[in-house]
Amino acid sequence: MAAARLGADVRLVGAVGDDAEGHGIRERFATIGVDASGVQTVDAATGTALIVVDATGENSIVVCAGANAAIDAEALGIERGSAVLLQLEVSDAVVSAAARAAGFLAVNAAPARPLPAEVLERCDLVIVNETEYAQLPEVHDAPLLCVTLGAEGARLYRRGELAASASGVPTTVRNTVGAGDAFCAALVVGLLRGDAETDALARACAVGSAAVADDASQPALDALDTYGVPA
Repeated sequence: MAAARLGADVRLVGAVGDDAEGHGIRERFATIGVDASGVQTVDAATGTALIVVDATGENSIVVCAGANAAIDAEALGIERGSAVLLQLEVSDAVVSAAARAAGFLAVNAAPARPLPAEVLERCDLVIVNETEYAQLPEVHDAPLLCVTLGAEGARLYRRGELAASASGVPTTVRNTVGAGDAFCAALVVGLLRGDAETDALARACAVGSAAVADDASQPALDALDTYGVPA
């Protein structure tokens, strides 16, 4: 949803249940312009997350995977050579199948767990926060590794060497839930359209800042070029 709001053409792969929540999610995708033809309907309840946000905007989340744990890895329907952005709230089988189909593979390694070897070998970009970076030493030599630093910004490493850095954009924090996803979407969209790495990283930090300033966990975002790059 973040990538679509930023202006990208997006197709979502996943699963929902044949329930009111699943139907509602599909309708929401349609209003935002996300192609949901890759979303499977499975014999499980649509996944849910209980989110608690404190007065400083920090969050605690309890996830009930539901349909997300029942995705058929053999029926993802990802067009070979596509750019794929994925995270780790789905099974290793799904992650591996998506990686095999990808032409460009970006992995947001959250929640942190060891990546299957074939996925690690195919990664073009890995995105982690500081905690995940410490938990996953195997990603430190990725072709591109982005480490997010919260309010301090982010750094981009190429094979372990610093390639770019960007400062955080000061704002009033209302809700941090959607910040990581918004940041990942902005960074991947920027890199795929050919932005310089420094510019792509700076815009991603600006988008992340806009996300935390929004009360919604699925924050409203504008087109990517709305978020300027510091002179």
